[in-house]
Amino acid sequence: MDTRRGAVLGGSGFIGRYVVKRLAARGAVIAVGCRNAEEAKFLKPMGEVGQIATVNVGIGEEARLSAFLAGNLWLVNAVGILAETGSQSFDLVHRAGPELLARLARQAGVERFVHLSAIGADARSPSVYARSKAAGEAAVREFFPTATILRPSVVFGPEDRFFNRLAETALFSPILPLIGGGHTRFQPVYVGDVAEAVVRCLEDGATEGRTYELGGPQIYSFREIAELVLSEIRRKRLLVEIPFGFAAFQAKFLSLLPNPPLTEDQVLLLERDNVVSAGALGLADLGIKASAVEEILPAYLDRFRRGGWYERGK
Repeated sequence: MDTRRGAVLGGSGFIGRYVVKRLAARGAVIAVGCRNAEEAKFLKPMGEVGQIATVNVGIGEEARLSAFLAGNLWLVNAVGILAETGSQSFDLVHRAGPELLARLARQAGVERFVHLSAIGADARSPSVYARSKAAGEAAVREFFPTATILRPSVVFGPEDRFFNRLAETALFSPILPLIGGGHTRFQPVYVGDVAEAVVRCLEDGATEGRTYELGGPQIYSFREIAELVLSEIRRKRLLVEIPFGFAAFQAKFLSLLPNPPLTEDQVLLLERDNVVSAGALGLADLGIKASAVEEILPAYLDRFRRGGWYERGK
C-alpha cells in the first residue's frame, strides 16, 4: 500500500474501523470522516502518531466533504444505515450521499474509490433499503466509473447487529421468532474479510470498475443461524415460525421505538435470500480465503453464556 494520503468516510462504523486498522498497518496516512470525530478517537492508536486523523463530516455536507477529500488520492465509502432515523434517510445516506461523494472525489483528483454497498441492491426491489443501495451504485458509476463496488452479505464480527442481537434476544425471551418460517438464506461474511477486500481493491488496479459480492464459505437458513447461536451460547429456546404478513404488522408498532428491533422494510428484505449470485466475482477472486462463522463466533458470543459477561454484570 502506498503511504500517500487517503480517506475513509464512515471509518468509525462497524466495517469502517476494520478498514482503518488494516490500512494503517500497511502504512497509509488516513483521514477518517465521521459525524462525531471526538467519539472516533479510539481509532488513533491503530496507527503511529499523526497517521490517523478524525474529521467531523456528514455524507450530505458538500463544503465539508470537499475539504475532507482535498489532497487524498484514494477514498473508501463505508457509510450505511440499516433503518431510517431522523434526518438519516435511505435516500440521503445510500443514494444522494454517494452521488455527491463520487462527484466531489472526481473533482478532487481522487484516483481510487471503493464503495461499500450490499448484496440485494436492486432497483426493482420492494424494499426501500435495497432500492436506495442500487441507486447509490448507479450514481457512483455515473460520476466515478472506475470505482470498485463491494456487496457484502450479512457481515458478522464482535460489533455486529445480527448475531449479537439474536443472542441478546435469547437472554430475555423464551422464544426466537423465525420470520417467514426461517427459510431465508444468508451467506455471512466476516468483517475482517470485508476490510481485507477493501484494501486489496485499493492496491490492485485490475479491480477498477468491477463489482464484487462478498460471502462466507457457507450458506445458512435463518433457522440454522438461530440454532447455531443457541448452540454457541448454550441455551435452549423455542423457535416459533412467524408469517411475513404478521411480522410486517408487528414491525409497524416496533418502528415507533427509538431503536426498533425490526422494521417493515427489513421484513421485505427477509423475503429474498441474501447470498452471492452465481458467477459473481467474490473474495476468492481477491485472493482471500473466507472465514467460517463457526471459527469466529466463539470469540465474541461467549459473553452470552450462563455466567458470561452479561450475567456477571447484573
